Amino acid sequence: MKYKPLGNTGLFVSELCLGTMTFGGKGIWANMGNVQQEDAQALIARALEHGINFIDTADIYSEGVSEEMVGHSLKNLGVRREDVVIATKVCGPVGPGPNDHGNSRGHILDGVKASLKRLQVDHIDLYQLHNIDTVTPIEESLAALDTLVRQGLVRYVGVSNWSAWQMARALGHSERLNLAKIATTQNYYTLAGRDLEREIVPLIKAEKLGLLVWSPLAGGLLSGKFGRDKQAEEGSRRTTFDFPPVAMDRAHQVIDAMEAIASDKGVSAARIALAWLLHQPHVTSVIIGAKRIEQFDDSAGAADVVLTTDDLARLNAVSGIAPEYPAWMQRVREAPPKPPLLAPPAATT
Repeated sequence: MKYKPLGNTGLFVSELCLGTMTFGGKGIWANMGNVQQEDAQALIARALEHGINFIDTADIYSEGVSEEMVGHSLKNLGVRREDVVIATKVCGPVGPGPNDHGNSRGHILDGVKASLKRLQVDHIDLYQLHNIDTVTPIEESLAALDTLVRQGLVRYVGVSNWSAWQMARALGHSERLNLAKIATTQNYYTLAGRDLEREIVPLIKAEKLGLLVWSPLAGGLLSGKFGRDKQAEEGSRRTTFDFPPVAMDRAHQVIDAMEAIASDKGVSAARIALAWLLHQPHVTSVIIGAKRIEQFDDSAGAADVVLTTDDLARLNAVSGIAPEYPAWMQRVREAPPKPPLLAPPAATT
């Protein structure tokens, strides 16, 4: 297992992260999985055996049950607090009240206390704003996060599902007001959906943010269960919850290329999808979830897959996004188009 700095910080995290959205099975999260305490603890133990030191959860996953399971598991396994990096999130609705959601100072301060209690820890390593709040000023949210950092309840802060311009504004406000800066962004990124390469990846590179990838298999679409002529069995993730949205024509081309490369290497197609992400230099850690140990072991094996230059070129050819303005115009400055060659004048008699 390789370890990378968490953005522009000195904290090192494993390049694979255990996602816990499958834990609990309450509410809409039953569509992701229904892993209960005993199996959740076994998955966490196996992740640690693989060298994974990074666990990601959220206060809304199964209405808080996911956080509780993580806390119980780490305690039961006797894991030293220093040996695991815990990330969780705040923003989504955790109750029926008008202030039970969002990125307001009140909700953030209430949310961190509840998460700390469920996780049974005295601090959270990475506390992330789970989504954008169109009502709360960004400065208010950043000031609340800074308070948590200064109090020692949170070590680092991040965001998830924000646009590049929103993150740029946040970074500017943090510098101007001397507040704790966001260290990471957690985004959807996969061979079947590379939209963030337009604006978010350039920002990540410029500001040295860490990129944490959620749904690297496009909601199970790249798991090897789906293809042009095959559909997954009833009850699998994509058959019960068709999310995230994917352009299927491109996805089928991606799956064809993945399966061919996987066959050559003797590994699963899912490992190829994950390995492609691990070969992207702007990716810090890829979040993998599972319902079963064998499923998790297969995903974790992606860390050992080496893709050749030809493999990467083949995958990029079928998954690359079309350039958009102004990006294609800006590239003209780097590589000006060559004028067409003029044909010699026709001979005259």
